[in-house]
Amino acid sequence: MEILKVSSHSSPNSVAGAIAGVIRDHSIVEVQAVGAGAANQAIKSIAVARGYLAPIGIDLVCIPAFASVVIDGEERTAIKLICEPR
Repeated sequence: MEILKVSSHSSPNSVAGAIAGVIRDHSIVEVQAVGAGAANQAIKSIAVARGYLAPIGIDLVCIPAFASVVIDGEERTAIKLICEPR
């Protein structure tokens, strides 16, 4: 499964395009975000991606979960959003 990492500075439209592309190619993608700002951008990106995929008949849904990631040698908790067509 491909993992897209989102930061608080990520452009929702750019991330949405990446999500839509991976969904078209592989049917599943994991979006990871650490922190409130990154989670906000990730959710906005998924909402935009749904709009990109709806015209071709793909209803995108996401399943939220937690993941442990290591950043600069420190373990942090990330939100992972597993996106797939319904």
